Amino acid sequence: MKTILMIATGGTIASQPTCDGLAPQLSGADILRCVPALSNLCRIDALQLMNIDSTNMSPDCWLAIAACIRGHYDRYDGFVVTHGTDTMAYTAAALSYLIQDSAKPIVLTGAQKSIYSEDTDARRNLFDAFLAAQDDALFGVLLVFDGRVIAGTRARKTRTKSMNAFSSIDYPDIALLREGRILHYIRGEKPAGAPRFFDRLDPQVFVLRLIPGMNPDVLLLLLERYDALVIESFGVGGLPCYEQEDFLAAVRAWSDAGKPIVITTQVPHEGSDLTVYQVGARAAGLPGVLQAQTMTVEAVVAKLMWILPQTRDPAAIAALFEMPIAHDLLRFE
Repeated sequence: MKTILMIATGGTIASQPTCDGLAPQLSGADILRCVPALSNLCRIDALQLMNIDSTNMSPDCWLAIAACIRGHYDRYDGFVVTHGTDTMAYTAAALSYLIQDSAKPIVLTGAQKSIYSEDTDARRNLFDAFLAAQDDALFGVLLVFDGRVIAGTRARKTRTKSMNAFSSIDYPDIALLREGRILHYIRGEKPAGAPRFFDRLDPQVFVLRLIPGMNPDVLLLLLERYDALVIESFGVGGLPCYEQEDFLAAVRAWSDAGKPIVITTQVPHEGSDLTVYQVGARAAGLPGVLQAQTMTVEAVVAKLMWILPQTRDPAAIAALFEMPIAHDLLRFE
């Protein structure tokens, strides 16, 4: 029987009603007591790292989770992180960069309703997460929810209330969980050797969603405060030209400052391709401009935060950004 460490961070799964609405109140031990069947599956230790609504999750919290796993890595066969759903995809992406080449499963899960609710999804999700965490074929950072095992860099919350809250964006589910069994779809080669841990992030990354008629001066205002900019453009991507070239000039100011801009798309599926239209090609031709291609915005943000403490050289930033990690950047030939 394998030994799994559960790291509790709060979220809806740990929530109870208060006078101001639901708030995390339950400990990891409280949560485990609600699923007694887990004692027949594996040995479990629980560690309460934090107890917060996931809206309050931050890069400092991601570093704390990664440091906790690093400190306990050799003593456990796998890890389960209980987490609120609203920012779980960001945390899954961040951990995918902070903990690379792990041969052990690092599984995030949560619930749309508290584990104390009669009609909750929490008990099933928690059992499934531990089932995945002790599986010999699974490894790396994964998100388990509603019977699906999703790669950490491909997850996105796509429904606010339904139990099937998460989707794997433009990548197949790693596996499905049905009635206590795992149905594997993708069997990758398990990493050999020790994992690589990272302990720094740069939180000064801003995501700007374009709207028609936006004043390009906003890019110059952001330049003073942030180290990288992600622009959610329209369609396959591009920057407005209008009758002037003010957007392109603002992007050049970011390039002159040595700060990267990544252009992605507001469209949920199929990614960006700046080569299709003139508005994209003109933007792609500017120094320092990168494109997300098939990456999710959650992965783009986390990857930039991971890259920037390592280098500020534009060529090195581009090389790291364009290096596929944990299924984040898919190549279609």
